[in-house]
Amino acid sequence: MAPTQVGAGIGIANLPNQRHKIVAKRGANFTLMVCGESGLGKTTFINTLFTTTIKPPKTYKRRFNKSTEKTVEIEIIRAELEEKQFGVKLSVIDTPGFGDYTNNRDSWMPIIDFIDDQHESYMRQEQQPKRHDLIDMRVHCCLYFIRPTGHTLKPLDIEIMKRLGTRVNLIPVIAKADTLTPTDLHKFKKRILEVIAAQNIQCYTFPLESDDEASTKRNMSIMAAMPFSIIGSTDDVVTVDGRTVKGRQYSWGVAEVENEDHCDFKKLRQLLIRSHMLDLISSTEESHYESYRNAQMQTRKIGEPKVKTVTNPKWKEEEEALRKRFTEQVRLEENRFRSWEQQLIAERDRLNKDLEAEHSHIKALEAELEAMQAGLSPKRK
Repeated sequence: MAPTQVGAGIGIANLPNQRHKIVAKRGANFTLMVCGESGLGKTTFINTLFTTTIKPPKTYKRRFNKSTEKTVEIEIIRAELEEKQFGVKLSVIDTPGFGDYTNNRDSWMPIIDFIDDQHESYMRQEQQPKRHDLIDMRVHCCLYFIRPTGHTLKPLDIEIMKRLGTRVNLIPVIAKADTLTPTDLHKFKKRILEVIAAQNIQCYTFPLESDDEASTKRNMSIMAAMPFSIIGSTDDVVTVDGRTVKGRQYSWGVAEVENEDHCDFKKLRQLLIRSHMLDLISSTEESHYESYRNAQMQTRKIGEPKVKTVTNPKWKEEEEALRKRFTEQVRLEENRFRSWEQQLIAERDRLNKDLEAEHSHIKALEAELEAMQAGLSPKRK
């Protein structure tokens, strides 16, 4: 049906202004997950991104005092940010312990379970009679930090990115880009994109076309920079020309955080906060959450709890260790019982032979006795 033009003065055009007031008063919730190995600057990046200390940095002594137990933790940091009287309730999800061990099999399971649990929690709240003040911790975006090796993605990177891409808006990030030359960084990005395409890893995409030509060019520029190379630093340094900037001081000069010739930090910040935060939130609601909800509704009844499987890597390793220990103990006991059985059989055979020998000896004595008796019988006559 074609739209009907109405006369001036009705007030329909003021609806966006009313909506703006409601949204401005309510604020927004944004949940950001940072995932990757230790030592890639995740904490520094978060503090640099929001220009405040969201999470205090770890001391180097504590960083290298790792636990002997192979566990991946889920750490939640909450903060409330306000700019121009608009508030955002920010939740940052960190994953300390991921990828820090020689055997990282199933180390992604606590991360995947956490993302699924947030969808599950929100779905359960929606099914309740009273749905006021829903607690929403669904992850809107996951930044996966890639170690700047200059080669390609590791098998662990591929495995977890495959699983994250189907559950959350995944954005790959090359950490510590100032450790690579521009040529090596360009080749590294190209290899990463080739692996992502070959392995069918789903990364976050957004519409490039816009009503504004400048916005379209900006979107194309942001998308072309993926995977984003970043430099994180909360320190102020002075450049050669006297400017004070956020960056890292080296003997050859300054690596600037917000210089697009040095890294893609500004483009990533533009994507996360200034231009596509709402799209990240809405795509989580309309795509990832709906996919989870549809999958659960097809296999479960309304109100039926989700059957959780024990997939903690630590428990799996303990279970395998106990199984190996039990199997080894059973094997030793079986060998001992077989040895006893062989000894008993050998003893039985020996006793049978002795018994047969005694039986033969008795028969010989009986025959000898009969012969002696037969020899004495004529003399008696």
